[in-house]
Amino acid sequence: MEKRKVILVTDGDSVAMEAVQVAARNIGGRCISASAGNPTLLTGEELVELIKQADHDPVVVMVDDRGKKGIGPGEMAMKIIAEDENIDVLGVVAVSSNGKDCNGLKVDCSITKDGTVVDGAVDKYGNKLKKDKICGDTLSVLRGMKVPVIVGMGDPGKMDFNDEIMKGAPITTKALKEILKRSGYSR
Repeated sequence: MEKRKVILVTDGDSVAMEAVQVAARNIGGRCISASAGNPTLLTGEELVELIKQADHDPVVVMVDDRGKKGIGPGEMAMKIIAEDENIDVLGVVAVSSNGKDCNGLKVDCSITKDGTVVDGAVDKYGNKLKKDKICGDTLSVLRGMKVPVIVGMGDPGKMDFNDEIMKGAPITTKALKEILKRSGYSR
């Protein structure tokens, strides 16, 4: 069995869900809508089964901790998905949350609220930061995982309406496309 190609998105509230659904369609992917939730409601094992049943790759999955300190349900699900031998995680869209006590996670690049790909991180509102580390409540587990590409972006509902679904969720779409490009994914 060929490994399923997965992109993880570290947000799952209702606004993010709509943006991720549109963006997944825009890249020809399949969004696991049942992965949405604030926090993530399904276990990693349940999500792995849904990934395996998806019609085609790439499969986009949302994980969310709802601000929980330590390893929350989204991070636990992400770890289980990434460690499954039948899944190949192409990358992670790391959604910024402006955490005050954040150690930060180094990103390969970020997408600003204007849709520009930049080196370094962005804040919750999609503004470029002077640092290369992003803060978010569902990111700490990534420090110990091997993920080929991490792309930062602001919160889909907080970027001056630049990622609206009526506009085609262009920022989330660009983040997914950047992961596909940097991971070398091709059908």
